[in-house]
Amino acid sequence: QVQLTESGGGLVQAGDSLRLSCSASGGTFGTYTIGWFRQAPGKERQFVAGIAESGDGNVRYGRSVEGRFTISRDNLKGTVYLQMNSLKPEDAAIYYCAASKTWRLVRFSSAYESWGQGTQVTVSS
Repeated sequence: QVQLTESGGGLVQAGDSLRLSCSASGGTFGTYTIGWFRQAPGKERQFVAGIAESGDGNVRYGRSVEGRFTISRDNLKGTVYLQMNSLKPEDAAIYYCAASKTWRLVRFSSAYESWGQGTQVTVSS
C-alpha cells in the first residue's frame, strides 16, 4: 500500500499562490488515482481535485476551485502537485492527498485507501 506525505502548506494573503506536493513511498505510485481533499473546521471533507494514474489530461476539479487550481503528477518522482492560484479566505483548510484504485469514483473520499497526514493552508483577507 502506498504511503503519502503532503507538504507546501502555509499562511498566505488572499490573491496569493501556493503549491502543495504529495510525495509517495511504497506501493506502485503509477497505478493509483490521486485526489486532493480539504477540510475546514466544522465542515465536511471536500473534494478539491483528482488525477488519473497516467495523468494524460484526465483530471477533475471541485466546482469551487476550477479555473484557479491545477493538479499534475510526475510518476518518475512519485509526486502529485496542486498549484493553487488566486487563493481566497474560503480556501483555508487542512489539505489531504489520497490514493485510490478507482478513477471513476475520484470525487468520493470513500473510494480512497491511503491518506496523508494533511498540510494546513491559511489565507488571510
